[in-house]
Amino acid sequence: MPRVIANRESDVASLEATIEALAAGFDPRDVGDTDRAAGVLERLANNRSFLGDLLIDQLRERHRDTFEDSAYGPQAIVLSPLVGGCFLRANIWPAESESSLRSSGADSFVYGLPHDHNFDFLTAGYFGPGYRSDYYEIDYGAIAGFRGEHAAMRFVERSALSEGKLMHYRAHVDVHSQLPPEATSVSLNIMRVDAGQDWFDQYGFDLDSSAVTGVLNPSASETFLRCAVAFGGDSALDLAEHFGRSHPSGRMRLASFEARSGLLQCTEDRDALWREAEGAGNLMLAREAQMRRAALQL
Repeated sequence: MPRVIANRESDVASLEATIEALAAGFDPRDVGDTDRAAGVLERLANNRSFLGDLLIDQLRERHRDTFEDSAYGPQAIVLSPLVGGCFLRANIWPAESESSLRSSGADSFVYGLPHDHNFDFLTAGYFGPGYRSDYYEIDYGAIAGFRGEHAAMRFVERSALSEGKLMHYRAHVDVHSQLPPEATSVSLNIMRVDAGQDWFDQYGFDLDSSAVTGVLNPSASETFLRCAVAFGGDSALDLAEHFGRSHPSGRMRLASFEARSGLLQCTEDRDALWREAEGAGNLMLAREAQMRRAALQL
């Protein structure tokens, strides 16, 4: 499960001071450096008024001076620009009884969707009893990433992110299935952003079967490739064929075959294309190709 970090800070920091301190970033491979960054987050969490004041200011200004948009859903509030390879975020976690959860659905808040992360982050319980999680650990290197693949998931515990609790979520190690808190809760995060992290897959899991349900972080490059092939043109097809044979990302190789398959009207031609994918030398791609071929026979 995420590494719990001992509370050591009694000082209180402003958001501005925290952003300045964030310039040092943190190295998740270095426990001491990670604990130092956790102290930066803890001092902000000790400031019991900053977030409420910020939200009131934003409401008063009708969001005319907001921070950069968040890509994480309706409850995420980005608190800083990218600095030191990190940024600050606050997350609001509604309880099961709240109208926002009932109207938006649990999926909007990632409740009941077991997943790992392709990045490291630090988190602190800021307000409320905290969301609960069933925590597991995985051997990321042993996972190819095709749907239905068995992943050796080791259950660790169920616990809540209570006020003041500090944790380090480790990229490609910690899996959690989040459950709604007993009452509205807020967490604060330092999110680490690494160059190239988007090429490392983030997976969803089925807890009953310990199986991979899919990749949760499709890239813009995949979308661009699909669009380029759909628009037509020899150069797009040539690039897709090249990516299908040799791109280092299995997701991009799969996208190249999916894009070209969409152009084919004949079942036999699609079967031949996916047969080619089976022998392309990538386990994830081969297993996905087998599923595509099986679907063609239905």
